[in-house]
Amino acid sequence: MTILKNASKKFHVSIIFAVLAAALMVLATLWQPKLLQSIINAIMKQESNKIMGIGFWLITIAVIGLIAGVINTIMSAKVAQGMAAEIREAAFRKIQTFSFGNIEQFSSGNLVVRLTNDINQIQNLIMILLQSLVRIPLLFIGSFILAMVTIPQLWWVIILLVIIIGCITFFSFGVMGKHFKKIQRLIDKVNELAKENLMGIRVVKSFVQEKRQTQGFANTSDQLMHENILVGNVFSMLMPLFMLVANMAIVVSIYFAGDLVRANPYVVGAITSFTNYLMQIMMALIIGGMMSMMASRAVVSLGRIKEIMDTNPMLKYPDKPIQKLDGAVEFDNVSFVYPDETKPTLKNISFQVNPGERIGIVGATGSGKTTLAQLIPRIFDATKGIVKVGGVNVQDVNETSLRNAVAYVLQRPILFSGTIADNLRQGKRDANETEMKRASDIAQASEFIDTREQGFAAPVEERSSNFSGGQKQRLSITRGVIGNPSVLILDDSTSALDAKSEKLVKEALDKKMNHTTTFIISEKISSVINADRILVLDKGKLVGFGTHQELLANNSIYQEIYQTQKGKQEKGDQ
Repeated sequence: MTILKNASKKFHVSIIFAVLAAALMVLATLWQPKLLQSIINAIMKQESNKIMGIGFWLITIAVIGLIAGVINTIMSAKVAQGMAAEIREAAFRKIQTFSFGNIEQFSSGNLVVRLTNDINQIQNLIMILLQSLVRIPLLFIGSFILAMVTIPQLWWVIILLVIIIGCITFFSFGVMGKHFKKIQRLIDKVNELAKENLMGIRVVKSFVQEKRQTQGFANTSDQLMHENILVGNVFSMLMPLFMLVANMAIVVSIYFAGDLVRANPYVVGAITSFTNYLMQIMMALIIGGMMSMMASRAVVSLGRIKEIMDTNPMLKYPDKPIQKLDGAVEFDNVSFVYPDETKPTLKNISFQVNPGERIGIVGATGSGKTTLAQLIPRIFDATKGIVKVGGVNVQDVNETSLRNAVAYVLQRPILFSGTIADNLRQGKRDANETEMKRASDIAQASEFIDTREQGFAAPVEERSSNFSGGQKQRLSITRGVIGNPSVLILDDSTSALDAKSEKLVKEALDKKMNHTTTFIISEKISSVINADRILVLDKGKLVGFGTHQELLANNSIYQEIYQTQKGKQEKGDQ
């Protein structure tokens, strides 16, 4: 409930109006049967003047109740929408503080469902609470008391109605509660399958896997349908069952009130009032039961949002002043184990890099190249040992200082919908066109940006589908260099470029970014052959660190990789 309390701070006035309107609506509803009883009694006594007066008040109270209902609905909707937006934004802000480990813990698809479907369930809960939380208890208590006062002899009918309706509601609540959790998990799974399939549609079609993917999606969708049908079946039986119980209560009431009418004809008006109160008691219980069942689903969603809000980021940054870090990088006996794994990915890595050096990182697939690079910008924290940038332990530097100092360019470039300029300014928020032009020249992206009529204002479509793989990589490199970082990490970031473009990018980096320490991760030795020094990794261990010539003379692992790639011939071609 803390989540709802925090989100309600801006809406206290609207909540008060919604509650007061609900209370006024209940009072109007409770008073109408009494007025109706008075009218019937006046008709029986042929008091026409009294009939007109009571009729006027009956209409007035009905209008007041209608206006109060409209105000309650408007205010409830305003509060529900506003609070849902507050919770959604707070959850999204929290997710932005998560490390890679936190994201992997939940999965991206799961988080999307929590930000959409689960927030919608909470929004429905807020709407229900504001419309029913005050109305239902008051309506039930008021109707119960007034029914007892109207015909005290039939008190047992009221008690019996409450017990039967309460038992039906309690049983239904128990049956459906467990299904709501299954439904939310299956929605997660459906969303994840749809996301994976749409993102990998080229792979699916290339290997003619449409039928298999369709079948897998259909199986999960059918499970979701089955759970929804079970819940729907219970709901479909509730209302007829409630109405049957209520009508039976009315029939029993009229039957036993017959003797009272013979003794006192004016009890006819009381019977009408009594049956109205019985219906109101039943409706209060029904709406309360429905609210409880819908609330049970929303409570599940509220718990899922609470998991996000209560999750502590795996990486925490100290509250220290921003400082300028140079490009010196040092690993001191660093080991790393991924969360939920026991086998270390990196083991006792130690090396030092001077500012402005070009460092290549090579090794077989799975040797830990990317993992090592991710420890520098602190995407993950070392399990053991110390990683330093600019001579300072990365765990002792605030986030802004580290992000300003280290730029990481991924192998699989991710561009966001918007414009080219929007994406480049992610690397430097206040970058002007001159800075964007310089960075795009270094990354060799100017050749296709300049051909677009809108230049840096050219649109980037969803998943950057209007750019080729090589263009995406060059834009990603542009974004990485635009902030003029002290350390630049290129994680196989030129793999989609042709040999000529790759060579031009590296020459531009050497010439215009010579103050920047650059780490180049590559499967190809030809990409790092001219680096100042090269790190050689094998099964998570640093097995070599030196120049190309030194490693070629003394390192068997490097020699094997070089020979396999026909490195001698590639070097000779240069």
